[in-house]
Amino acid sequence: MAHCERASRPLIQCLQRSSMRGLSGLQLQTTRAFQTTVVAQEEAQTEAASQPFYKSPDPSLVSSPRLERRLMRQGILPVGSRRRRAALQGASSVPIEQLPYQCFQEARKVLLSDREQKLEEITATSEKIAKIQALPAEERAKNSTHSRIRALEIHLEKLKVLADINDPLVKKKFEDGQGDMSKPIYRYLADQKWREYRRKIIIQRITQMKVIPDVLPHCDPAVDTKLYFNRKAVQPGEFVNSLVSTSAPKLDVQVFDGEEKLVTIAVVDSDVPNVEEDSFDYKMHYLAVNIPISAINTKVDLSQLSTESQLVMPWLPPVAQKGSPYHRLSLFILEQKNNKPLDFAAVKAKETSRDNTLLRTLQARYHLKPIGAHLFRTLWDEDTAEVMKQIGFPEAEMELRRKRSEALPYKRRNPSTFR
Repeated sequence: MAHCERASRPLIQCLQRSSMRGLSGLQLQTTRAFQTTVVAQEEAQTEAASQPFYKSPDPSLVSSPRLERRLMRQGILPVGSRRRRAALQGASSVPIEQLPYQCFQEARKVLLSDREQKLEEITATSEKIAKIQALPAEERAKNSTHSRIRALEIHLEKLKVLADINDPLVKKKFEDGQGDMSKPIYRYLADQKWREYRRKIIIQRITQMKVIPDVLPHCDPAVDTKLYFNRKAVQPGEFVNSLVSTSAPKLDVQVFDGEEKLVTIAVVDSDVPNVEEDSFDYKMHYLAVNIPISAINTKVDLSQLSTESQLVMPWLPPVAQKGSPYHRLSLFILEQKNNKPLDFAAVKAKETSRDNTLLRTLQARYHLKPIGAHLFRTLWDEDTAEVMKQIGFPEAEMELRRKRSEALPYKRRNPSTFR
């Protein structure tokens, strides 16, 4: 049997080379008729690296934690998961669309034919929209075509997603973190991934910690909001050191539709102790308006906003007095009505007090809609006294203590009524 395998090995290698030549000559269509760019095919590596792998590791092949840390220190993130990168080290460099598997290639033919049908529907829908928009303004207002155009645009976006959702190259680029968020398919995949876990976490935090309805009566998150202090990501509900939170945080707000939005960002402390009334008050720690965000423009640095058209109240470092319970610092992203800018001068003239400024009042006054939220907490720590001195916090040396409740009569020791 071993002699048969040894004799047939050259024949098998010859057949493999001939099949690879036939597949390399096969040109599979990968252009996108409704997009402005072309999906680039992965090229096989033809030359070996001049330096050893441990000196210049490949982000798509590195699997050692030490080399991963070296890449991240250089600002380069490894591509995909570690298990996938380890598997690719011993795999061939043949592009995914030229893999020599008959079943796989037959399945790709089915997907390509289905995509051709979707492209024809996309062209027909685009022509319908252009035909309606070409009508005179009087006729369009008469026939109330606005709702029809909106329905056709929603259907067109759905068709663009369905045309690419089964493409293996699209899913590979998305899993590797190389998706272009200007395209509907990558925004759809990112939205689905966010709703599977991260959205559930933020909803759980703001409901369990009673941010809803203490700060706002309702919030349905539609954008993914990430918060960073000094390049460190803060998880929803995490405790942040008072010295770390002295500088304004940075945000990464990911929008999942193709429209640009104008939003208002507010940070509210809903646990300010009121000793006289034995209750809690509100304090506005940050307020800014007319902030543009989109699927591509996601970074917002709260310390770099314009003081002439955006910043209403600058960042106030959050602190908690000694003996008080933890403070909830709630951050909300509120969409402005019809994406129109607010009158900055009027807002700044009216909103001057930080104390007892209710966010629900601002929401009703300026017709804002909450579309995103985040939450972190602060507590008295070893650096809080220093931060209080820096910001001039009144009564910084005062310690709050719980009032001891009087025992019930039947639990007292030797009460006078029992004598």
